[in-house]
Amino acid sequence: MGRSVLLIEDEPNIVEAISFILERDGWTVRIHSDGATATDAVARTNPDVLILDVMLPGRSGFDILKDLRRNGATANLPILMLTARGQTKDREMAESYGVSQFMTKPFSNAEMLETVRALAAEAKT
Repeated sequence: MGRSVLLIEDEPNIVEAISFILERDGWTVRIHSDGATATDAVARTNPDVLILDVMLPGRSGFDILKDLRRNGATANLPILMLTARGQTKDREMAESYGVSQFMTKPFSNAEMLETVRALAAEAKT
């Protein structure tokens, strides 16, 4: 059974790095870069794990997270939120909206892979 990740991120270098790390580990990585249509992309791709950037064109990752948690189909989807702004208030806001994990950029390859694997494993239990 394949494992899939939807990566909602608008920075090409981050997209390339995460895609490389995860594809090398056997994940299917789908990419989406527009915040305005992000929830539709999640519904369409039905990923095992979602990696969601905070600052996106069209819509904030926080707003997307809130919508996904309100929707019964995605309420329990494992979501890793990425941000270049690692302030405590951002982390607290993400946690209050139900994020599964929060990671600041830059991140290590090992940390990214370990976190995505752990989120997928938790979702299956």
